[in-house]
Amino acid sequence: MKHFLRMLVQVCLYFYCKCLWRCLKFVVRKLTGRCELQRICYSTKPGAGRTMKIETSLRNSKNKLLQNAVSVHPDAIEKTIDTVMELKKINPDVNPQLGVSLQACLLQIVGYRNLIAQVEKLRREPYDSEDPQHEEMLLKLWKCLKPESPLEARISKQWCEIGFQGDDPKTDFRGMGLLGLYNLLYFAECDAAAAQQILSDSLQPKYREVTKEELSKCSKAEWEKKKFDKAIGYSFAIVGINITDLAYNLLVSGALKTHFYNVAPEAPTLSHFQQTFCYLMHEFHKFWIEEDPLDIMEFNRVREKFHKQIIKQLQNPNMALCPHFAASESLINL
Repeated sequence: MKHFLRMLVQVCLYFYCKCLWRCLKFVVRKLTGRCELQRICYSTKPGAGRTMKIETSLRNSKNKLLQNAVSVHPDAIEKTIDTVMELKKINPDVNPQLGVSLQACLLQIVGYRNLIAQVEKLRREPYDSEDPQHEEMLLKLWKCLKPESPLEARISKQWCEIGFQGDDPKTDFRGMGLLGLYNLLYFAECDAAAAQQILSDSLQPKYREVTKEELSKCSKAEWEKKKFDKAIGYSFAIVGINITDLAYNLLVSGALKTHFYNVAPEAPTLSHFQQTFCYLMHEFHKFWIEEDPLDIMEFNRVREKFHKQIIKQLQNPNMALCPHFAASESLINL
């Protein structure tokens, strides 16, 4: 009975707040002479803050045409804006800047949805060793990461040198499909120096001080071993696939909207996603070193902590994870 009453109160509060909010919007429109979309565009600077407010306003509208505006085809955006202006009784000749601002927002909103579909398609496509294109990409990955060391055979223990688990990398792509390979190859090609350095670091043993407490509990031989038994060491390729999973979840959950709406002047693309992956690889590598884990068994703990840190950063509406991929001047002037 108590549970039912609690549910009833929550439902009543929901509808009360919804009605109150709509009444408030009506009053504000009468006082200002502007609809909510106008107030957002005129009072909020371009970027995630504006686009996310526009998206929320359209989704929460009682008008189906406005609700559907966030899921139209990119080619229908201009027509959709005309419909929105007509529904809201806004004269485009008097408010020319509003149409431009709404177009930029809708391009980002629709583009984000399409990016999810594109990324999901790659994730679902399994690596096929019979596909020449897949094989070409994999061999290219080796050449980019190990330019001075020719691969002796397609099936080889050499793959472990770049962080795969066995002699045939195709089995390691199961979780993320082709998306994992696409990201690793993009990183190795477009940020070659950093990718090779991180790979080199991941293979290096790391000296660590042994505490007095540890020293008192072990022999000299054990102490010598403990000094060098820890490495920065993780499997580069496997971590890359894992960070791909992290980036994918940030994308699908909507957490990356903040970043993409701040760096993509129009529709975010696969390149934006791959640039974000590169950034996450850089940051995870630094984070791993700073966390100073005892061994690879602490990977899940470190990854989860890193994930929470990125989520927290993305809660800031002004956040752009990759400053060097900042929005163009065209966005700033919209």
